[in-house]
Amino acid sequence: MRVHAFDVLGDPVRRRILELLGDGEQSAGAITEVVREEFGISQPAASQHLRVLRENGFATVRAEGTRRLYAVDPAPLREVDAWLDHFRKFWSQPLDALATELARGRRQRKKES
Repeated sequence: MRVHAFDVLGDPVRRRILELLGDGEQSAGAITEVVREEFGISQPAASQHLRVLRENGFATVRAEGTRRLYAVDPAPLREVDAWLDHFRKFWSQPLDALATELARGRRQRKKES
């Protein structure tokens, strides 16, 4: 059964795993070591989080000898981004205004120099 993207991303451990995978392919052991240290969870619990990410399309896994290497699958993240697009207006206009004010401030400092 596929879970809604925000149900998957709602868990801080799974978000952290995706952050780790965002830096590139990682071994299951390396991922587990980080989340065990940061969240105090067991190896089986970390494996369960990896399984949820894999089964819901957020991560891919490939075997390399006895190691399992995980990577981000960007497809579900694009779906999340598309959903968030509806809300970008709430932060993009203020950020555009901030950029304008910063540019104005730089121009003013140049005039005063």
